[in-house]
Amino acid sequence: MNRLAKLGWIAIALIAVGSVLGLAVLPADGLQGEVQRLLYVHVPIAWVMMLAFFVVFLMSILYLVQRRLKWDLLAVSAAELGVIAAVLTLILGTLWGRPTWGIWWAWDPRITTTALLVPIYTGYLVVRSMAEDPDRRARWAAVIGLIAFVQVPIVYLSVFWWRSLHQPPSSPQSMWSAYGLVMLLGFVAYALAFAYLWLRRYRLAATELELELSGPEEG
Repeated sequence: MNRLAKLGWIAIALIAVGSVLGLAVLPADGLQGEVQRLLYVHVPIAWVMMLAFFVVFLMSILYLVQRRLKWDLLAVSAAELGVIAAVLTLILGTLWGRPTWGIWWAWDPRITTTALLVPIYTGYLVVRSMAEDPDRRARWAAVIGLIAFVQVPIVYLSVFWWRSLHQPPSSPQSMWSAYGLVMLLGFVAYALAFAYLWLRRYRLAATELELELSGPEEG
């Protein structure tokens, strides 16, 4: 078994352990009840979303500095996973919000700024498809990847800047509670899952680029 496969199995094992602890072992929240258990998945996936878009930002910088297509492929692989994570974050948020707030959707600053990430990074992917030359495509994408990342810290800071239904991040002391430790386990588990899927998608993207550069085979 190669190292990447081992990473995938470790991620699955940690997600399974965290799910059992959060969904079955820990008691339900005294105020929110059973629906609070969704947070053990919703919050880690939201952080993975931000991690993915930070990777896009970092890989975009590396491409513009070194002009190596490797960095572009790593960026687009992270962007695709980031969009998926953003959509999952919104879906899980609505499932949690309906019984908690009484509505499926609220124009809350955190929700709205998160929702904007989906069209922004979908646009990043669409623009890539408009350029056939790999270097031009990578250059366009890198510039957009840098600009688009501005939205990510806005999502994080939205609960501090505006009145929000979402509460600010938990205090460091609360992270040592049972709730905090299981949440931390979720962060690690889903981050490893992201790393596994990201590297697998990168390998596929590298193969696709190799076929693109080689052109059609002559009969």
